[in-house]
Amino acid sequence: MMKNYVKKVALGLCISYTAVSVTGAITNVFAGWETNNANVLIMFGFCLIASIVLSFYEMFTNVSPLAMMVVQYLLACGLCAVLLLCVSVIEPISPRGWFEYYRSFSIPYVILAGIYYYSIYLDTKKKNAMIKEIQQANDEVQS
Repeated sequence: MMKNYVKKVALGLCISYTAVSVTGAITNVFAGWETNNANVLIMFGFCLIASIVLSFYEMFTNVSPLAMMVVQYLLACGLCAVLLLCVSVIEPISPRGWFEYYRSFSIPYVILAGIYYYSIYLDTKKKNAMIKEIQQANDEVQS
């Protein structure tokens, strides 16, 4: 159980970090910006937080999907704040820097979470179709 959970989170982390890193690299090339290693490590931390928080969707099965998305986003933002507080001990972050970090987190989070939630929706729809098919076959056998 735990091994499968770790595999699932690791896969999500690898996919999200790759997508964010490649997008950031392409943006930096075309915009002529440079990045430093601290930003890359913070991006990794953000991706790790997002992957773990999104993997908790099973805990929210009794809550509406919209409420689940909002709670998960707020939880992820809170954990990112803790990460940034730890980083700010080493290197101070300006108020504008906090805004930029949250913007840099929120845009990819919303896009990747949307893709993730859509894949869950499709998987649920497929499972519901299979259940209906089994119920219909069962009804035919009983008739």
